[in-house]
Amino acid sequence: MPSSDRSLPATRLEVVRWLVDGMNVIGSRPDGWWKDRDGAMLRLVDLLERWAAEDGEDVTVVFERPPSPPIRSTVIEVAHAPRPRPNSADDEIVRRLRAEPNPSAVRVVTSDRWLADRAWAVGATVEGAESFRIRLEQ
Repeated sequence: MPSSDRSLPATRLEVVRWLVDGMNVIGSRPDGWWKDRDGAMLRLVDLLERWAAEDGEDVTVVFERPPSPPIRSTVIEVAHAPRPRPNSADDEIVRRLRAEPNPSAVRVVTSDRWLADRAWAVGATVEGAESFRIRLEQ
């Protein structure tokens, strides 16, 4: 899991856009999520919605495949990779980072070193999936 040593503390004056590797956050807790992936995705979106609404955060969660049934939100963006395959959410997050006009205003949530390295390379900050999950549950 990447450390958040290289992430900068956000102030309330900064606008931080969060790009969340959904399955990394889900997988940070061995709570049986693998028995119902779609249910776990729905529970994560619910946690993210409550956190974003309470704290005014701009959040996009990215999954490798679309949830079934689809999850709609008016609070956060629920996205998925164009083609479901292993690590495709990482590829989609990198694509979004490259399209971002100000990547230094983006914080990527992941436990994948490869993705963390790519995020840091374009100037984004990174928070580990487990510490982010703790943040959500506080």
